[in-house]
Amino acid sequence: MPSIFSKIVKGEIPCYKIAETENYLAFLDVFPLAKGHTLVIPKKETDYIFDIEDDEFVGLHLFSKKVAQAIKKAIPCKRIGVAVIGLEVPHAHIHLIPLNNVSDINFSRPKLNLSKEELEETAEKIREKLI
Repeated sequence: MPSIFSKIVKGEIPCYKIAETENYLAFLDVFPLAKGHTLVIPKKETDYIFDIEDDEFVGLHLFSKKVAQAIKKAIPCKRIGVAVIGLEVPHAHIHLIPLNNVSDINFSRPKLNLSKEELEETAEKIREKLI
């Protein structure tokens, strides 16, 4: 059964897209820990990130770096945190989270409830900063 992320890749479920290549997709988390919290995925569905082929793994991280640099320019923060948890969706993905404190990346914290307009505005700000 396809994951929710595979459905997003196929366009069956909408997303707030940040960047896309032939092999990778970055989009806003709709249940973010912080404004600008972005998910980066390989389009090819693989459950566990360490099962990804080496070239795809490297490509995913290079793509994530480009997206993280744009987030850092668009969202006021000290750093962009990186998390790979891999339990909530059976599709490898990287969380890029704007941080000002170490607690900003605590996944047990309540998620933000951003409006559609706030998500669209945030996605546009980040897209404008892509190199």
